[in-house]
Amino acid sequence: MKYIAHKEQEREQTIKEHLCGTAQLAGEFAEKFGKGEWGYCCGKMHDIGKYSQEFQEKIKKNTNKMIDHSTAGAKICKELGGYYQILSYCIAGHHAGLPDYGNTGIASSLCGRYNKKIYDYQAYKDEIEIPKLQTDPIPFRGDKNNDFALATFIRMIYSCLVDADFLDTEFFMKNGKTEREFGEPLEVLWKRLEKHILKWLENDDTDTINGRRTEILKNCIKEGEDEKGIFRLTVPTGGGKTIASLAFALKHAVKHGMDRIIYVIPYTSIIEQNAQIFRDILGEQNVLENHCNVDYSNSEEFKPMQLASENWDKPVIVITNVQFFESLFSNKSSKCRKIHNIANSVIILDEAQMLSLDYLKPCTAMLEELVDNYKTSIVLCTATQPALDEIWSVKKQITELCPRVEEQFRFLKRVEYQNIGNISKKKLAEKLKEETNALCIVNTKKCAQELYRMLEGEGVYHLSTSMYPNHRKSILKKIRERLAEKRKCVVIATSLVEAGVDLDFKHVYRQIAGIDSMIQAAGRCNREGKNKTSDSNVYLFEFDDAGIIRSQSLQIDTAKSILSDYEEIADLDCITDYFSRLYHHRGETLDKKNIMNEFKRIKCNFETVAKNFKLIEQDTRTIFINIESEAENLLQEIKSKGVSKERMRRAGQYCIQVFGNESGKNSLFNHLYGAGMIRPVSGEMKDFYELVSLEQYSESCGLEMTIDDEMALFF
Repeated sequence: MKYIAHKEQEREQTIKEHLCGTAQLAGEFAEKFGKGEWGYCCGKMHDIGKYSQEFQEKIKKNTNKMIDHSTAGAKICKELGGYYQILSYCIAGHHAGLPDYGNTGIASSLCGRYNKKIYDYQAYKDEIEIPKLQTDPIPFRGDKNNDFALATFIRMIYSCLVDADFLDTEFFMKNGKTEREFGEPLEVLWKRLEKHILKWLENDDTDTINGRRTEILKNCIKEGEDEKGIFRLTVPTGGGKTIASLAFALKHAVKHGMDRIIYVIPYTSIIEQNAQIFRDILGEQNVLENHCNVDYSNSEEFKPMQLASENWDKPVIVITNVQFFESLFSNKSSKCRKIHNIANSVIILDEAQMLSLDYLKPCTAMLEELVDNYKTSIVLCTATQPALDEIWSVKKQITELCPRVEEQFRFLKRVEYQNIGNISKKKLAEKLKEETNALCIVNTKKCAQELYRMLEGEGVYHLSTSMYPNHRKSILKKIRERLAEKRKCVVIATSLVEAGVDLDFKHVYRQIAGIDSMIQAAGRCNREGKNKTSDSNVYLFEFDDAGIIRSQSLQIDTAKSILSDYEEIADLDCITDYFSRLYHHRGETLDKKNIMNEFKRIKCNFETVAKNFKLIEQDTRTIFINIESEAENLLQEIKSKGVSKERMRRAGQYCIQVFGNESGKNSLFNHLYGAGMIRPVSGEMKDFYELVSLEQYSESCGLEMTIDDEMALFF
């Protein structure tokens, strides 16, 4: 009898062909981290359940009957015992997702699957021989969390399996015409970058800013020859860390035969500008920008990029912290499919201090695993290095890529900090009225609107996430024009301007926040270094009537204690001390959801972890602002034609986020909804509303913040 796995019109793929093809691919993927036999074995067993007569009848008659073909391989693994049981998670979940271990009473758990009655699949024995496993899954060590290491190994093998399964099936269904393009070799990209920086490397004058940038760049290239491991690139604002980190990564990858470079960045604004820099230097086809503001699915021209976004199969990947870490802790095949391609890569964590405090321990544990067992190198890239030495499970040898770090910070110092203490909003407004070129950053959107209205007039602007993205872009354009023309420009903003927004002011005022946030704010002062340091002041202040911002209270309190102990907050020792105190005070809440305790030997709760691991956990609602004609047309299109990925991507440029029901009866959402100012847009899209009272939205400030909203600091 001929046993069929897939059928496309008159063409048929046998189960044996599919299992062998998937095994071959999964083995090649797993061999990147030295576990080829594990990937091969998993691929060879994953669809054994298709040997049942019931499945064969379904596929040959092309019926929609649901037949469980995933449980069979998991049952075989259980029967074989030993290390094979590890693979049962991967095989049972290769469609539904990695399960929890659970118990027999939970049908979707691994134990529930072991006890599930399924159709007879024993015919596999006539065609398939189960491969032998002869190596340990991980090196078991007394100084490490072996349970977490084993769970990470299961994830990686799962990723190899589901990607191989997708690719082999895709190859058959499309008869080999997959339209995938893998980009150029990293050796070619390194030569391209070398050509781009050739003239820069001629500058040996370390008495100039460009000379200092070249010194840092040269050292990064030299250190690229080092062995794989963990590196720091501690560079002050203006030190050229974007190109320097790219140079290190390419040199390092070429030296060690690595596969790709993955940039992990907290803000989409930085991603967009960095990705464009990389495309300009390395070529459009070599850079995958993978985040919520990019959609590669609406044009045949972008088809290869859409396919690459499924499994990150490009030489340079630029993604968000959320995409990177939530993929690594997900249990779904669509998200996990890509993570095996992290192995044997250089990972650049830009603005590394932005690692989530709530999940710092699981995130650092995962980074350790990637370095120790998956042949990656990691670069922690920032001007404000987090104090991770006390967070790693074992002491790490970390190489600094910036030469003469303290000297570089002294040379590139561009501002003077002044702590002006407590001040009223009225008094601060009076100070700002005397300014002609200044930026003031406060901690809440409501406060930004109040302060702006005290100053409102020619040359005064407001920037916050109470304004939809297209609106912010138009205001930013006006601000840049006024700064370039040296006309009066005073901006009241929230922290959204602290990173990825290239603005340069004579003076900056910053409400006390985390030390790293205040230093980021200082990066908008004398950014180009054209003014004297003594004339470029960053004024730190606290409002007399400042309420408690629960989500940031610990950072603010820790920063206050640091300000009383240090004269210079940008001092490297001060930054390290700040993060050390912050982590000490957080204690066990550095693993807020107890992620690390969900893995006990072979009993792993993958589904539970995936539900709990959410870097952004805000109870928010989306409000569409249809003031512009293009927005109104798009809204009508959504209402008449329904929701699509491409329409929602476009809609994002006209949306803002507000707190939802769970934030209490006084939330802004409840205020707007209760007053009939907003209404649901579409039954297809949960938590998606339109603003019907357009008077609530102003050209100067955006949506009126009637209720105070803590979501000002980072979102």
